[in-house]
Amino acid sequence: MQHTVRGVDHVAYPTFDPAATVKFYRDVLGFPVVHSICAAGWGPDKHPDFIHFFFDIGNDDRLAFFYYFGTAPFAGGPQGDSYSRFEAEVPIWFIRSRHLAIHVDSEADLMEYRRRLDGSSWPVEMQIQHETIESIYTHDPNGYMIEFTRAMRPVTPQEDLDANLTIDALVEIVGGPDVSMGALLARKAELIVERTAGAWELANR
Repeated sequence: MQHTVRGVDHVAYPTFDPAATVKFYRDVLGFPVVHSICAAGWGPDKHPDFIHFFFDIGNDDRLAFFYYFGTAPFAGGPQGDSYSRFEAEVPIWFIRSRHLAIHVDSEADLMEYRRRLDGSSWPVEMQIQHETIESIYTHDPNGYMIEFTRAMRPVTPQEDLDANLTIDALVEIVGGPDVSMGALLARKAELIVERTAGAWELANR
């Protein structure tokens, strides 16, 4: 069944520092404020008044924040962001796995955002080429990891097929006794043989 959705309407996060959030997204990155909601008396009893405000990040997509009046940051561990605080033993790679990636069209565009960030209080922390994309990363004033990414080449139909084989194999092995990369690759190889054999038989009828 073909889906009919049209992409991301908005992604929303809480902030305890709306001034720095506006400076980062509007003044440094150039994302205009396109909507805000002043919500007084909304929600159930004891729900705080709040501002819900939106930045335009292109392609009719928006990035939104909630600022709740009178709400202080919650206790937790020394790592993480305004939404989740993690204890010191939680691996940093796990914390950074939750992030927002924003697409740009070219290397020149990517380097322009690198220039803006490096000239601000939130310089680029990493620049990485991985598989088909190149990305830069930083953390916003709320501690959320933000990625800007550009395609280095188109993704091929063969890579789409490989992705589906990989995910089919993953879904199968996670319910079994051996949940490992080795088990995934072995099952993926079996799926390739099974599906290739079927296609070969059809082609030679």
